[in-house]
Amino acid sequence: MPPPPSPVDPLITDLVGRCTFPDAGTPLVCAVSGGADSLALLVLATAAGCRVTAVHVDHGLRPGSDAEAEVVASAAARYGCEFTSERVVVADGPNLEARARAARFEVLGPDAATGHTADDQAETVLANLLRGAGVDGLAGMRAGPRHPLLALRRSETVALCRREGLEPVDDPSNRDVRFLRNRIRAELLPWCSELAGRDIVPVLARQAGVLAGDAEVLAVVAELIDPADARAVAAAPDAVGRRAIRAWLAGDSRYPPPLDAVERVLEVARGARKATEIDGGVRVSRSRGRLSRSAAPSPALARSIGSAGDPTDTVGP
Repeated sequence: MPPPPSPVDPLITDLVGRCTFPDAGTPLVCAVSGGADSLALLVLATAAGCRVTAVHVDHGLRPGSDAEAEVVASAAARYGCEFTSERVVVADGPNLEARARAARFEVLGPDAATGHTADDQAETVLANLLRGAGVDGLAGMRAGPRHPLLALRRSETVALCRREGLEPVDDPSNRDVRFLRNRIRAELLPWCSELAGRDIVPVLARQAGVLAGDAEVLAVVAELIDPADARAVAAAPDAVGRRAIRAWLAGDSRYPPPLDAVERVLEVARGARKATEIDGGVRVSRSRGRLSRSAAPSPALARSIGSAGDPTDTVGP
């Protein structure tokens, strides 16, 4: 096997210069599946001077998947990285992609770096658009230590592996049309590029970067508002009020409440209704200009109240 690349190699210098790795000497956990993107992540992270631990997660979803760990272990040894392999159990079935991703990051931890590229960013933006996401979803992944390769193209990671003599793992699940992302990659992105008359990936990636900046500004402004102050929320611009309420309702949860729940709470803040209920058995009400959360009444009690007129639909200050 050839030696690892010199850190002064012009190609490596160019690629690393476009990445967002942490400072040299920083410990960095890298999710390395054995595909071209993740192998390139390993190569470039070590060239950037990070103290890399390559972590391979085997979901056990296809025969021979455990052998892919050997590919990663060999690459880690070549580039002087620590290596660990973990196995998780994810049963086939609905929402397989999401469940596998959640299981993987439970093992990797929230700060692990991934090999997502600009192509992945474009796919993410379109997937979130189809799901009805707001500005945060359309901003896609944020560039930084967790996503250091977002300025690179998938073709560049493939070319880097080829030049380094690394043979990436071929994951057939990347061609499984049951998964939305694969259909976006194989069908929607090429169609959008044909319709636009140009490669649409840089356009979507650039748009995501712009919206990420907008999202940061909205987040800073929304933090200036006390979300329990009904008058302050009602007086704020809609985008700011929505964001303040959404953060208040979400708390420590990874999943924000749906837009219709946020809008109903905004109606409570504006005095259009006295209270509303949202998923999770939570009731939001307004009293003396303050919003508060409490446990929603039981279904039996709610039916009893409803027979006399539902106060959640009552207009009042």
